Amino acid sequence: MISQDEARAELRCLRGSIDNMDSALVHLLAERFKVTKRVGELKAAAGLPAADTEREAQQIARLRALAIEAELDPEFAEKFLTFIVTEVVRHHEQIAAEQD
Repeated sequence: MISQDEARAELRCLRGSIDNMDSALVHLLAERFKVTKRVGELKAAAGLPAADTEREAQQIARLRALAIEAELDPEFAEKFLTFIVTEVVRHHEQIAAEQD
């Protein structure tokens, strides 16, 4: 059996790793949204729709496969991507409205 002190020490270490990964995720999301902002600007300038359901379906399938490969629940991965895509489309709609 592990002592409470040993458990607390390991928890601190694990939580430090979690904190580092959370920071990396936030920075990656910020970079992703910078790129998708440019996508939205291009779509608006060309009169293309904010959403691309074919691309979204391809991305969901790709992400589900990656999740399985990484031993991550593919349902979770799909929900995560769907949340992000919903935000991206909302941003694209805002960009298009600003250009009208």
